[in-house]
Amino acid sequence: MRYSVSSIARQSTVAAFAVIAVLLAACGSSPMSNAPVEDRGTATSRPATAPVTTASTAGDALKPLPGAENAGKPGYYTVKPGDTLIRIGLDTGQNVRDIVRWNSLENPNLIEVGQVLRIVAPTSDNPLVVTRPVTSGSAVTSTVAAPARPASAASAAAAAAAAAAAAAATVAASAPVPATAPIAAGSSPQTAAAEDDVAWIWPAQGKLIAGFDEIKNKGYDIDGKVGDPIIAAGDGRVVYAGAGLRGYGNLIILKHNNTYLTAYAHNQTLLVKEDQSVKKGQKIAEMGNSDADRVKLHFEIRRQGKPVDPSRYLPAK
Repeated sequence: MRYSVSSIARQSTVAAFAVIAVLLAACGSSPMSNAPVEDRGTATSRPATAPVTTASTAGDALKPLPGAENAGKPGYYTVKPGDTLIRIGLDTGQNVRDIVRWNSLENPNLIEVGQVLRIVAPTSDNPLVVTRPVTSGSAVTSTVAAPARPASAASAAAAAAAAAAAAAATVAASAPVPATAPIAAGSSPQTAAAEDDVAWIWPAQGKLIAGFDEIKNKGYDIDGKVGDPIIAAGDGRVVYAGAGLRGYGNLIILKHNNTYLTAYAHNQTLLVKEDQSVKKGQKIAEMGNSDADRVKLHFEIRRQGKPVDPSRYLPAK
């Protein structure tokens, strides 16, 4: 059989188209597998791995802070952001060492926001004895059995004396006992007398350059030269000597009694140590400009931790 060249060409072209059609059909029926794409800009992107919380970590997060059960009670203080024990002691009128002891703190430099600290002495440290009156409902009576009929006049006299003594004891026990004067919470019987015992003097001889302001300046700023003597404004005990309170520089805090503290800030040199007793007029430091913009003494009087105007206490200058 003979085929022309053109006929063979046409048949080849048709066959080629048929093969192409079969391939296209195969592609349409078998889906392609594309590489996975991670879309980091949409909500369907893969989330970051969350931190793993162990059982112990969760337990620590739920564990209440020390002293939380005393929050809001008189005689307790809840730690705020930025607090230090030195600041708390100054603001509450207490010795830092006492606060550490009352709260059994293992590390005085580690306190937590929300922790509740005792800031007054426990009862065992400062016992207060108050006598209460005896009311009629709590009267003590003494009952004596009626004596048998006396055998003689002597026996009768003895029986009568015993009865009289029993009656006197009953009257004495039922009589009200006068109470002592009421004692304010957090104070001691010696507090009122101790307040009057402080005979204040000026802590430095320089010129007053800034007076008391409850908001801007919690005491007096007194001018002077580097090295000028700083003296104790009254008899007392050193409860702090150091530079651990921001804004005060080299600082000394004296406790004069259960009511008053004095603070002496920005010193160049400290001449006393903690727990040392000092006398009024004793040199305790030398003036400087530590943590200050100029040489000066910043002096505060604090009554139960609250800053008060020194002009109410210092003599006229």
